Order: sequence, then structure tokens, then C-alpha cells
Amino acid sequence: MDVNSANIEQIVKQVLAQMSGAGTAPKANGPIPKTARVAMLTKLEHFDVREFPIPELGDDDILVKVEGCGVCGTDAHEFKRDPFGLIPVALGHEGTGEIVKMGKNVKKDSAGKPLAVGDKVVTCMIFKDNPDITMFDLNKQNVGGADVYGLLPDDDYHLNGWFSDYILVRGGSTIFNVSDLDLDSRILIEPCAVLVHAVERAKTTGILRFNSRVVVQGCGPIGLICIAVLRTMGIENIVAVDGNEQRLEFSHQMGAGAHVNFKNYKGIEELAQGVKDAFGGYLADFAFQCTGSPAGHSNIYKFIRNGGGLCELGFFINGGDATINPHFDICSKEITTVGSWVYTLRDYATTFDFLKRAQAIGLPMKKLITHKFPLDKINDAFITNLKQEGLKIAIVNE
Repeated sequence: MDVNSANIEQIVKQVLAQMSGAGTAPKANGPIPKTARVAMLTKLEHFDVREFPIPELGDDDILVKVEGCGVCGTDAHEFKRDPFGLIPVALGHEGTGEIVKMGKNVKKDSAGKPLAVGDKVVTCMIFKDNPDITMFDLNKQNVGGADVYGLLPDDDYHLNGWFSDYILVRGGSTIFNVSDLDLDSRILIEPCAVLVHAVERAKTTGILRFNSRVVVQGCGPIGLICIAVLRTMGIENIVAVDGNEQRLEFSHQMGAGAHVNFKNYKGIEELAQGVKDAFGGYLADFAFQCTGSPAGHSNIYKFIRNGGGLCELGFFINGGDATINPHFDICSKEITTVGSWVYTLRDYATTFDFLKRAQAIGLPMKKLITHKFPLDKINDAFITNLKQEGLKIAIVNE
């Protein structure tokens, strides 16, 4: 074997790293280290994995050892454009992990379930001084009125996002004990809550029913989960619309009965006829618009029958203006439209039961997670996400 000085130096580094534990995720059930690795987005399209001291816990705080976190489209927007002006920032809000230490005042989770060291948890929102956001009236306001781990300005704690070894859950945060769900299901809780909320918003129109013809436009993770939520509710006549044939094929596993590839049609009138044909000659009773494309929003009205309904949930950030004709698209058709943005606390808690129901009826929810990367490969994970080479990308600490 040809061992040169460079090889020897690399071998020595590897041995020292193994001896010290530096650069690796902490072992399960092991002692709590003094520092934690955090993937810090330090400039556009680049994370640095840094080490920060693990701070002392306050009486209302919880230290969680991170097991995994999904990469959200919002994370990808921050990675590419920094639309929230947060850089440098510790991202990751689709995370889950195990409690390793608790402040003396912590006894129960936000739903009243007991909490103990070793329990698996997820977080939802961090309360501000806003009387409209309380656990006693969970339907008043969505998460847009509160802070969320993974989208916080950097501070002296640094352990603010789930793309890390540990996260410090501070007093005043919402936290849920989800020890009865496996890791992949827990990683999917946050995006699934988005769709539980959207379907609940759609139901307020009074149009969405068991026998409704429903079109779902956009078959990324959000659209595919939307189909799954509808299917668990007993809705069977679902048509998926997208331009990616692989995603459209997967939509059938989630519950779609037919699909339409918009790339096979010339112009909106021809595409609308394609959707109508997929429903056996009828337009949709209800539509879910799950893309962040203004053109997608403009087109969706053409798929809906007179007196039908629409839930727009694709624009988690400002994606630009959409062009519609108010007379033809809304007024003359009397379309009932609702917007949906993230979720309320009640939706978050309901999501746990949705995931159990989806599994019970055989929906392959965990197949949504197509790629898993370790924390030190987070830049590769985001590049994979931006290339749309998979569905849900996740960072998983082994």
C-alpha cells in the first residue's frame, strides 16, 4: 500500500476525530457533550457546520437531541435568496428528536401529555405577547402570528434550528410528545400539518364533500400530502396536475385516481379540457393550488365548475403577482375561495392522528422521504432539493 505523508496526515485526523467525537453526531443515550454542531447558513447557498457551547437550561427549558429534520421549500428559498433577511441563521423547522434534559418546571407538553427525558418530541410555535394565540382557543390564529424554530434571528444561544445536533426549546414554546410515531413519520409532521390546515380551511366553504371531484395542482411534497389528506377523509375522485411524470405517477400511490401532465397540452384551454376529460367530462367541484407559480394560480380557475371552490396554499413567500379575470374567473362562476398559510396549533395536534390514519389505510407516507443526508452534507442536501431530484429531503443524525 502506498502511504505518503498526505495519507498519514489524513489518517491521523480521522483517528483523532474518532477519539474526540469531533465532527460526528452524538451517540444515542450517551452523555451530553459540552458543544453541539449547528448548520449555520452564512451566505447564499452555503452552510457552515459550526460548534457552539450548549447553554445552561432555564427552569422552563428543554434540551432535545435532534434525530432528523426535513428540508422545506421555505428553507430552500432562504438558502437561495434569503427573502427573510436572516443570514446568518440556523435553519430547520421540520425537526424532531429526543428529550435529554429538562428544566424543573417542565411537566407536560402543550396538549397536557406528560413529558419525560427520553420522550420523542416536535415543536410548533413560540408564543409572543399576542392574546389571540393561546392553547385555550387554538383556532383563532395560524402560526403566522408567532415565531418558529428554524426561522429565528441568530442570538447567543445559536441552537435555534433543527439542522443541528441539539436544539434548545425555550419556555413559552409549544412542544408535543410524539413518542408513538416513528422517526420518518415525525419528520413529516410539520408539512402534513400545512395540509391538514388547508383541508380544514377548504371545508369551511361547504363545498368539499365525500363525492367531490377534486383537482390538486402541484405534486411536490405539499401537493402529494394534500392528496393523502383528502384520501384519508374518504374523497376518492382526485385528479393530480403537474409537469413531472415521476411525481404524477407517485400521486396514485397517495390516492389520486387520474393525473394530467400540463406539458402535454398547448395553452390553458386545452389543459382545462384535459382536466375535464380526466373527470369523465366534468370540471372540478373543488381545487387545491399547491404551486408557488403565479401562472399556476391564474390557470386553476379554469379547472373549476360554476359554484365550485378553491383553496390557494402555494405561496408561502411572495412569489409575485398573478393575472386573473375577475368576471370570468370569480364572479360569473361564483367561485368560493379561501387562502391557507401554515397551520394553527389544533391542526398540528390533529396531524398526529392523520399520520396514523394514513398508515392504517396503506398510504405510503414514508416513501415521500426519498433522500437522507448527514448534517455535514447539508449543502449537498439542499442542492439535491433545488434540482428536484427527489421528493422530501431530510437531514438525519445517525
